[in-house]
Amino acid sequence: MTQIQEVSIDQFKHLVSERAIRGETMLLNMGPQHPSTHGVLRLILELDGETVVNCISDIGYLHTGIEKNMEAKTYQKAEVMTDRLDYMNTMGNNLAYVMAVEKLVDVDVPVRAQALRVILVELQRIASHLVWLGAFGLDLAAMSVFLYCFRERERILDIFEMVSGQRMMTTYIRPGGLWRDVPVEFEKAVRDFVNMFHKRVDEYERLMTRNPIFIDRLVGIGYLDKKTALSYGVTGPTLRASGVNWDIRKATPYLGYEQYDFNVPVSDDCDTYARYIVRIQELRESLKIIEQAMNKLPLGPVRSENRKFVPPPRSEIGVSMESLIHHFKLWTEGFLAPKGSIYNAVESPRGELGVFLESDGGPKPYRVHMRTPSFDNLAVLPEITKGHLVADLVAILASIDIVLGDIDR
Repeated sequence: MTQIQEVSIDQFKHLVSERAIRGETMLLNMGPQHPSTHGVLRLILELDGETVVNCISDIGYLHTGIEKNMEAKTYQKAEVMTDRLDYMNTMGNNLAYVMAVEKLVDVDVPVRAQALRVILVELQRIASHLVWLGAFGLDLAAMSVFLYCFRERERILDIFEMVSGQRMMTTYIRPGGLWRDVPVEFEKAVRDFVNMFHKRVDEYERLMTRNPIFIDRLVGIGYLDKKTALSYGVTGPTLRASGVNWDIRKATPYLGYEQYDFNVPVSDDCDTYARYIVRIQELRESLKIIEQAMNKLPLGPVRSENRKFVPPPRSEIGVSMESLIHHFKLWTEGFLAPKGSIYNAVESPRGELGVFLESDGGPKPYRVHMRTPSFDNLAVLPEITKGHLVADLVAILASIDIVLGDIDR
């Protein structure tokens, strides 16, 4: 049984050991907030001295009812809610939801839009990993790495602001393509970042990868074997660091990922250090994908011509009455989706991000449900912290890279 839940006093006797009930061990709250999480999390620790006997995750502090709020909006207007789920992966959240809508109503996406989506979600993956790496280093007292990672992340957020007008909550990827085409400065900004970032990753590794203190804190800590990871539904870098070669971009390619030459970093070491190594390697692989996408970026439209589901470009509204009518109807009434249900999954920086949509034939989704990776990844925490010291728990928790907005929906 998963040990992620809202915990009441009456439930303690079912979750802690007999020793705790007899007063032989100590119960300690870690949280309800801790720096190694994005968001608010409470860990209830049962300790024997400084050794973790049990670790119970208490969630729900960030619950916003996003899924139900999305069901009260039209398919297009609901998209803005997805930015607020995993706020380290806003482009990826948009993509997962938009692809689900496109699958439900059968809308085509121009090839230029698909290539730009790949570039943007891979930049988002790098930005997310940079936040993780910086915070991970900070938890282990590596202050310099935190400053360096956020310095590079700023460059990516500048690119997002350039294309969408927003640094984080972009809502740039839309059903049928993109909000608009990228500006002329986009190509130079991306290429400059790629050329610079290769050396930056080398710099991070010089500071951390072979640092003896860093190695002592991570190697052999938080061991997560393949069987346990699979039984808990763990995905993403955390799963691949346990020896499972599973990446949705390779297993069930989308956005034309089968056209790109990249590797899926995997490690059989299964510990906290392995989870660090896998994410460092993923930074380099994302750079390879971005370079290939930039080199083959085609010309053409970035929005589908299917006016039944996709609003016309803003430039047409002032010169075409038909476009004005389509724009008005789509943004006031929405479009009618055919009855049915679909599930669409993408590879987020934390693992499998899936969107389930069910339609009753109306302009609003009858049911929206997200399969978010952070929930399952957090569920395994009690299994991999037992027997470790509290100081090790900080590194283990940080290594699974959870975002509480991804959990409390």
